Amino acid sequence: MDFESKIISREVSQLLWEMDKTVSTAESCTGGRIAEAIIAIPGASKYFKGGIIAYVDESKETLLGVDKQVIEEQTSVCEEVARQMVVGACKALNTTYAIAATGYAGPTGGPKDIPVGTIWLACGTPEKQMTMKVEEDHGRDINLAIATHKAMQMFLEFLKEEFHPIELEG
Repeated sequence: MDFESKIISREVSQLLWEMDKTVSTAESCTGGRIAEAIIAIPGASKYFKGGIIAYVDESKETLLGVDKQVIEEQTSVCEEVARQMVVGACKALNTTYAIAATGYAGPTGGPKDIPVGTIWLACGTPEKQMTMKVEEDHGRDINLAIATHKAMQMFLEFLKEEFHPIELEG
């Protein structure tokens, strides 16, 4: 993990500790890399409950409760599936927050209208999610590193928005 990623992971850790909240992951293409970034910081067991690697559509449906019709109509690489993965992970692992990733890391991909390097990221709570679409193809390993880094950055931004009102009240 590069230096900047370690700083982001540490900031995420600190905010989760201070807020006494929990997080889980729901990963497809990233295959556990986001969970790895979270547990890189000592003490993660206080706030990280686990992750679900739902690499195929069937797992997204059965483990995370992603709507089969959404997958059939929009493919599993879409914003709505990423959002549903967040909701499913929060419910399955009983966490406050979840981070999700679904996409085509390469070297092959999905339909012509969804090129390799397209990855949807989401984070949040069952009631509120933030999403981001990554559309960069730099080869499988770099695509996955970029997606993991951006997922953690997005989650940090989400947490800061959640934490900010607490700072004003305190």
